Amino acid sequence: MTVPLVFEGPEGTITLTPSALTRLVARAVAGVDGARLRRPRRTVEIAHGDGRISVGVELSARFGASLPELGRAVQERVRDALATTSGLEVERVDVEIADVA
Repeated sequence: MTVPLVFEGPEGTITLTPSALTRLVARAVAGVDGARLRRPRRTVEIAHGDGRISVGVELSARFGASLPELGRAVQERVRDALATTSGLEVERVDVEIADVA
């Protein structure tokens, strides 16, 4: 289970809940033509610590898509979304293509 991402500062804390992180990843994946998360709440795993974040996603791919290209596009889109919004170093984005529809 993903734990909240908490940023502590002199004015207080900012918490990104697991559901907010999952939605962020889901929107990034949705931005890649031909990719779809199978079940967002079950197929997105996020781990973070020491200023780094890692993600694993399980996808359904559109039939006829180049699967390696699709996987790389998802990695790039998710990496950019997480780095921009969290400011953390994205250590890895693991993509599993579990279905072709």
